[in-house]
Amino acid sequence: MHNVFVYIEIEKSEVKEVSQELLTKGRKLANELGVELHAVVAGTGIKGKVEKQIIPYGVDKLFVFDAEGLFPYTSKPHTDILVELFKREQPQICLMGATVIGRDLGPRVSSSLTSGLTADCTQLEIGEYDDKKAGKHYENLLYQIRPAFGGNIVATIVNPDHRPQMATVRSGVMKAEILDSNYNCEVVYENVANFVPAEDYVVKVIERHVEAAKHNLKGAPIVVAGGYGVGSKENFDMLFELAKVLHGEVGASRAAVDAGFCDHDRQIGQTGVTVHPKVYIACGISGQIQHIAGMQDSKIIISVNSDPDAPINRIADYVIVGTVEEVVPKLIKYYKQNSK
Repeated sequence: MHNVFVYIEIEKSEVKEVSQELLTKGRKLANELGVELHAVVAGTGIKGKVEKQIIPYGVDKLFVFDAEGLFPYTSKPHTDILVELFKREQPQICLMGATVIGRDLGPRVSSSLTSGLTADCTQLEIGEYDDKKAGKHYENLLYQIRPAFGGNIVATIVNPDHRPQMATVRSGVMKAEILDSNYNCEVVYENVANFVPAEDYVVKVIERHVEAAKHNLKGAPIVVAGGYGVGSKENFDMLFELAKVLHGEVGASRAAVDAGFCDHDRQIGQTGVTVHPKVYIACGISGQIQHIAGMQDSKIIISVNSDPDAPINRIADYVIVGTVEEVVPKLIKYYKQNSK
């Protein structure tokens, strides 16, 4: 009772990376609470294909729902599966990806169960809470931490009285780590008909179009990111040249994307991609909290900025004071001369 649950997203029979990241975090939360980590996956023709992609992350019990009509995803069947399963299993925490599916499914499930939901969390921790008005002390609550009010503050949200405590997390925020390739897990193959009435399948997906990502920004070991201080779309070409020399990828702040300097799919931050590179070179980026939320776990941060007091310099390991036009060409020239 009161275990940690992770909803697993799949594409056909392939488990999405965001779900594996949440399993890793869910395992840590379950260990801290002294409970089990459970996972639930629903699809068509997935039996025997998804288990090995899920169990090694430390899952104690896996619920598999395999039936026609469960893939591609539609709202009603998946909502009823989670609502009925959670009524039976009574989890205390449920984690989902802040994806197109998670943003549709999460609110439906939390509304049906009258529980709370915090979207786009950047951190999840276990902690205590004192309700001074009611004179109550709560232990082992899920701290759902996320930027709020346009990123001007970091809010810690708790849900003291309603279960499950639900949170969505964007891909890349957590790190996926296999716990044990031979982890011992109980797998339960549920009878879908007991959860999903026939009328749930009234909505049919006529056509789907899935495009592969144009780049590997999230997995790049080196990221060269530009902000509004880069000045123009043409100046961003210098960042692409530097990234090419370093075998890295190019990212951008929201201000740069909004100004039309770079494509939206390269945006890093609260409303973009979260990255964890070995080296992050921030060019002309002021360092607002919305952007920092998407790159603060980089191992080495190098800031190139004409403003020595720019906020990003406070978290940077190295600061180069100067304009992008002055500094980046010199970096390109140096690395071209010294790269093997």
